[in-house]
Amino acid sequence: MNELQTSKNSYRYVIGAVCFGIQAVGIGIFVSYGIFFNSLHEEFGWSRATISGASSLAFFLMGFLAIFVGRLNDKVGPRKVMIVTSCFVGIGFLLMSTLQTTWQLYLFYGIAAGIGFSSIDVISLSTTTRWFVRNRGMVTGIVKVGTGAGQLITPIAASLLISNYGWRTAYVIIGITGMVLLGLLGQFLRRDPGQMAQSSPARKDTPMTDSDDESKNLSFSQAIHTTQFWILCIVNFSVVFCLLIILVHIVPFARDLNISSGKAAGVLSTIGGVSMVGRFTTGLFIDRFNSRKATIFCFILLIATLLWLQITDNLWMIYIFAAFYGFAHGGFFTAISPIVAEYFGIRSHGVLFGMIVFSGCFGGSVGPILAGYIFDTTGGYSAAIWISTLVALTGLGFIVALKPVKNTIPAD
Repeated sequence: MNELQTSKNSYRYVIGAVCFGIQAVGIGIFVSYGIFFNSLHEEFGWSRATISGASSLAFFLMGFLAIFVGRLNDKVGPRKVMIVTSCFVGIGFLLMSTLQTTWQLYLFYGIAAGIGFSSIDVISLSTTTRWFVRNRGMVTGIVKVGTGAGQLITPIAASLLISNYGWRTAYVIIGITGMVLLGLLGQFLRRDPGQMAQSSPARKDTPMTDSDDESKNLSFSQAIHTTQFWILCIVNFSVVFCLLIILVHIVPFARDLNISSGKAAGVLSTIGGVSMVGRFTTGLFIDRFNSRKATIFCFILLIATLLWLQITDNLWMIYIFAAFYGFAHGGFFTAISPIVAEYFGIRSHGVLFGMIVFSGCFGGSVGPILAGYIFDTTGGYSAAIWISTLVALTGLGFIVALKPVKNTIPAD
């Protein structure tokens, strides 16, 4: 094994650790929005639909921009992209500490922070997929455990900061910490093993990847002309529609059951903690079987937990929900990047994954604001949970129907 190959193999561990960290910091900060929900409502008297709308705008924008982030990652690599987007995370959260009006909520969080969050999934997961072929599912699962770690730690930290210093100071601390950590982590990223080789003048001819099946490496134009690509878009829409309703509204749902703010935040942290098990286990399952089967199992578990949530009316029941839902939640987010590589290869993985992420983010932007509107008009979440169940059943039907891509795709 030559020196360059040894260096590439060693650097894989750095890539895995950095992508884990980006997931933990970025997604942890994003899900902390639910912890600020009641503070914003008490301070300004805004409706749940209004507060949810800012999260929905951020999620929609991060999904839309994920397409362009994916393209930039395919072309120039992740480091410069991470610098820019980490600054937007920090700016958005620092501005949130000065919040006074509704339009500022949507500008500071919905737009500024939304731009910042756009790189988190695409950069870390596409980079992981490019660096790992063997054991790709397991490593993706480990990277997504970072998301669970962020969901476990950040809501508790945000709750403590709000309790001790107030929500405005909490936004300042989280914003500065997130900006610095994401910017530093991004500096260790390389798009793929070939990018390391290209930095060495004597190694310009080193291929980008090591052992992916070239016959599956579809171009962007080839992939978007397949039925499978659009099925995956619909599936991810269904998944994230349901999951974001839970992430944004589970804390106020718990508070409506007269559960204290600390224990309500603990529900979100439980989801994050259990999701780490779900992410790692799903990664191992993917390597042994495939991402499609893993997604089917997660849909079945999601539907069961949504039905359980309909009858939940006390603390122990909501923690049971959080435990089983958390496993499905983690599994879904682990499977989506490997399934893109399984069906279309990694030639255009960044932009294809970005488009599928966007479809999910579109669902995630619609779901929370719809749930907030339903609560404001009906005084409860029951109808929103039933809608989520129907959407999950739709996604399950599409993933069950998904077939392999035929080897008859026309050339570019």
